[in-house]
Amino acid sequence: MKKIKFFRLLLFAVALSLTGCKSSSEINKRYNSVHIPDGANEEQIVKLAANITPSPRQVTWQEMEFTAFFHFTVNTFTDREWGDGKESPSVFNPTQLDAKQWIKTVKDAGIKLVILTCKHHDGFCLWPSKFTEHCVKNSPYKNGNGDVVKDVSDACKELGVKFGVYLSPWDRHEKTYGDSPVYDQYFRNQLTELLSNYGNISEVWFDGACGEGPNGKKQVYDWKSYYSVIRKLQPNATIAVMGPDVRWVGTESGYGRETEWSVVSASENSLAEIATSSQQKAGNGAFVPEGDMQKADLGSRSVISKAKGLIWYPSEVDVSIRPGWFYHSKEDNRVKSPEKLLDIYFSSVGRNSLLLLNIPPDRRGLLHENDVQNLQLFKKKLDDIFDTNYLSGAKIISDSHFKNQKADFCIDNDNNTWWSAASDQAMANLELNLNGQQTFNVLMLQENIKVGQRIESFVLEGWVNGTWEKLTEGTTVGYKRLIRFNTATTDRIRLRILKSRLNPTLSSFGLYLNRI
Repeated sequence: MKKIKFFRLLLFAVALSLTGCKSSSEINKRYNSVHIPDGANEEQIVKLAANITPSPRQVTWQEMEFTAFFHFTVNTFTDREWGDGKESPSVFNPTQLDAKQWIKTVKDAGIKLVILTCKHHDGFCLWPSKFTEHCVKNSPYKNGNGDVVKDVSDACKELGVKFGVYLSPWDRHEKTYGDSPVYDQYFRNQLTELLSNYGNISEVWFDGACGEGPNGKKQVYDWKSYYSVIRKLQPNATIAVMGPDVRWVGTESGYGRETEWSVVSASENSLAEIATSSQQKAGNGAFVPEGDMQKADLGSRSVISKAKGLIWYPSEVDVSIRPGWFYHSKEDNRVKSPEKLLDIYFSSVGRNSLLLLNIPPDRRGLLHENDVQNLQLFKKKLDDIFDTNYLSGAKIISDSHFKNQKADFCIDNDNNTWWSAASDQAMANLELNLNGQQTFNVLMLQENIKVGQRIESFVLEGWVNGTWEKLTEGTTVGYKRLIRFNTATTDRIRLRILKSRLNPTLSSFGLYLNRI
């Protein structure tokens, strides 16, 4: 308790000092979460929010942009979405399983990490667990000598793709489910197997499903003890989405919010736990998501002005390439089109979120040809759009900059450099003379999130017929903002940042052409 009180006082002192700052240049230390002092006004709270930054693991996660889910279990063979735990292991029999085909397909599509459903709600384990008979060792797959988790993790290592695991806390097969202490130990044992025997695990993905087990009882999950296992065995792993590092966007549509803040409200209880075991470092990561994280507005001024504390808690958008999450042959002609996948990409990655796309292996143990083809066509469309940045070679000027962080840095193709407005400027203009007349209809902006998320509204204008004409506008930027708009041709453009939490930054600025 003394340690918690000490950290609370430390955070309080930092908060008080920051609320008195006149500019970001006076701030020597940034933070992942903060307690809001009693009596702080909106301006002071906004300054606090502007200086909340992601942990190193959150930055690494965000920079991946695009990841994949593989939903694969007995459901694939029973043609169901949710198993009931009564399935015989004998139904699991992929005869042509080729994990390298899975990984090569997604890598070619630009995906940086894959997550395998090692155990879904049915309780069937895709690895030979020592703690249950309901697993691959009692299936026909490789005559009971198979290990799908190893197959996939080995393919990831060989092809240079990061590997993550999904382990469902809800287990409809395990008899101890609902007997909280006993099942919690069972779950930790399985988690330990996955995190100890398959090399580097980059992400652990939990959902919040909590139904009845075979004994008719529901389990009270000991989330904190699960996090402790992860932080001990795989300290660099991101924990999503019932976890401290990443939150669920709130739908499975593939579409994020138009205005997406990575800085959201946190309770005093959460902040006390974070103080002793921060997201910033390895330890018993204790933060349990609280409150309604699916609301339309999680981080506006009006919301954070009522908060007790603030935390960096970014959004992940998950969606399946098919109507279902597991493979069903009747859906072979209902795979999302390349155009739909492109729209999802713009509405997730392009709205300050990470896209987690599910591609379910079929009964052969392969990604179906239709899924593969549409992924390939989607990637070609994406590459065609972002092949040429029409700001390349432009002459850029800003109405202010901080120290040596000049405007050129936001168009130099290096995200490690960035432009920052002067420390006392919350509004700013960037004007660019292009390399001759250029035609474009896609805007890309990126803030340097390592110093915070700040931009609240902006407008892009083009010099057309002797006047500035609005081309498009938006609210938040964050890690990345992508906006499509009506095709424009001009040799001069202007970005006006109309509102920002302290002085805004940009690490990347691009204009592109979607030829449709």
